[in-house]
Amino acid sequence: MIWIVKYLWLIPVLPLVAAGIIAVNKQPKRKLAASLAIGSMAMGFLLSLCAFAATLGHHGEGAFRETFSFNWIQFGGQWMSLGWVLDPLTAVMLMMVTFVGMLIFIFSIGYMAHDQNFMRFFCFLALFASGMLGVVIANNLLLLFISWEIVGLTSYLLIGFWYHKPSAAAAAKKAFITTRIGDLGLLIGMVWLYAETGTLNFYDHGHGCLEATALSQMLTHLTIGGMCVTTAIGLLIFLGAVGKSGQLPLHVWLPDAMEGPTPVSALIHAATMVAAGVFLVARVYPLMAAGAHPMEHGTPVTTALTVVTWIGAITALFAATIAVAQNDIKRILAYSTVSQLGYMMLGLGVGGVAVGMFHLITHACFKALLFLGSGSVIHGCHEEQDVRKMGGLKKFMPVTFVVYAIGMLALSGFPLLFSGFWSKDEILHQAKNWPVSHLPFYFGVIGALFTAFYMTRQMGLVFFGEYRGHQEESAHGHSAHSSHSHSPAHGHDPHESPVVMTAPLIILAGLAVLLGLVGTPAWPWFDGYLTGEAFKFDLSKLTESGTLTLMVSSAVVVFFGLGLGWFLYGKRQRKTAGEKDVLEAAQPLVFKVLQNKYYVDELYEATVIRFNAFAAWFCNFCDEWIFGGVVLGVKYVTLGLAWLYRLTDEYFVNLGFDAGCDTLRKGGGGLSKLHGGRVQAYLRIIGVALVLLILFLIWGHKA
Repeated sequence: MIWIVKYLWLIPVLPLVAAGIIAVNKQPKRKLAASLAIGSMAMGFLLSLCAFAATLGHHGEGAFRETFSFNWIQFGGQWMSLGWVLDPLTAVMLMMVTFVGMLIFIFSIGYMAHDQNFMRFFCFLALFASGMLGVVIANNLLLLFISWEIVGLTSYLLIGFWYHKPSAAAAAKKAFITTRIGDLGLLIGMVWLYAETGTLNFYDHGHGCLEATALSQMLTHLTIGGMCVTTAIGLLIFLGAVGKSGQLPLHVWLPDAMEGPTPVSALIHAATMVAAGVFLVARVYPLMAAGAHPMEHGTPVTTALTVVTWIGAITALFAATIAVAQNDIKRILAYSTVSQLGYMMLGLGVGGVAVGMFHLITHACFKALLFLGSGSVIHGCHEEQDVRKMGGLKKFMPVTFVVYAIGMLALSGFPLLFSGFWSKDEILHQAKNWPVSHLPFYFGVIGALFTAFYMTRQMGLVFFGEYRGHQEESAHGHSAHSSHSHSPAHGHDPHESPVVMTAPLIILAGLAVLLGLVGTPAWPWFDGYLTGEAFKFDLSKLTESGTLTLMVSSAVVVFFGLGLGWFLYGKRQRKTAGEKDVLEAAQPLVFKVLQNKYYVDELYEATVIRFNAFAAWFCNFCDEWIFGGVVLGVKYVTLGLAWLYRLTDEYFVNLGFDAGCDTLRKGGGGLSKLHGGRVQAYLRIIGVALVLLILFLIWGHKA
């Protein structure tokens, strides 16, 4: 066994210890808190590099995998074991989470510099990182679930970090409750999987629940409607991924979660937490693909993977259309994240682990870049988040503008130069060859068009034209004749962020460009690394008819989206913050529907939430008036019977009994005198009796 496998547990434990130390220290030890959190992630990254190095050099030999397990708890005669696994999937996720997390932690030093709860923020960040890293290394579904719930708790704490804001508190509750719905499915699936296989270890020398023996056994069992058990369990586990990764219909929490500090949005809702759902599907992929017969192009097709594909494709297009009509800079990116997570699920469904995970890794870098870039913009614009009140920021914030443009082009899938192009095109290529239907492919293409359009719209509104923030100041009472209200001396002009914030952006911008090189059709290193299959560098792969046609078509779609966005929002800059949006002026009804997110929240409010409120009222009514009324009725009947029994006892039983007893007592007292033991009394009684007898006889004789 390679040495790093035994010490893999240190990677999640380091930030856990850091969080504990920060929690017990008194305020305000800001440097200590930041140093502990960032240091734990840096050490975790170094250990992740060691783990990554251990998985290299196995191409053509099959997937590298080593596990470490230990007995945790015993019930009956059976032990429940926990453990961790080192394979390419684990190694690449460890590197991404620790490195991107470390950059976000560094960025947070500048962004949260003036926050009174600086230490608490870093405590929560470190605890979150520990939970996420636990999810990544787990070789046991129970350990994964424990870490999964730690992630859910800390996301609640971080989203509602500014708890004095009612919107933040509401968003935290919404995120927690919505994701719990998905987690219930995951919990049921986990229990069912244990009942079927007797283990929750993924890999255990041939006896794990994702290995051939257990899968073959489950394939022989059927459930409702003739559905295979592997399909049913896979769909339940996928429900957990739907909640955590913001897929339809449980996507509603993620955009509202933007109420948290921007580093939280970057860490949780771009790079790590939402990616946990995609990672979970990738981890249990053998379960979802069990029983599949490879069809055209070697694509496995099962019911579970088909559901994953359709959910991903619909989510990708659905969220992309909503992003077109949003005005909050972070909400645009939030719906973009939902859309890109849909692409990842689509990639897993149609192409397997490597396709979906490649987009997860590239997206983690350029979307973290965009979220942190939006944080830099918000910081520079004095906490303003409405893109309509920005404009012209490229001259005030040149570094932020350049790196944000790189992230925007990577997300849009700008041809050849950026990682998003290669990872997105690989998904579209696999979707085009999916034997079940071509509709997910068209959804993906249209979603790519909308992605390029709404990101260009955001760039045009934020960085080009003239700054519109001062118009808001004038509207709130600033003198229209004051010349210094538009001058830098007034102190309200945007400003560039400090180096501690821009340095992580520059590093992430470099990754947004370079990461694409490891997954091109000419050099599919990432695919070979995850699968263990042999590969070679071959430029001719780029010119193959199917690949070249798709690349050209994708480029045309992207350029069309970029061009349309620039024409509407780059060349035609809005003059005032209150001016109608171009699309709103052209199609007010459609724009309103998109702006209101297809009224899904309102639909849930009118159905699910109202039903829940009615159910709560009904249960309260039953408890108070029906069940409570029955209890009160029994109480009063019992009290009435008690009073009746008391009256009967006191006024009937007691009085009658006492009177009878008194009569008997008096009779007994009278009779007792006859037995006093005095002879004179006896002779007197006999004499009286004799006289009476004589009189009676005389009276009877005369008669």
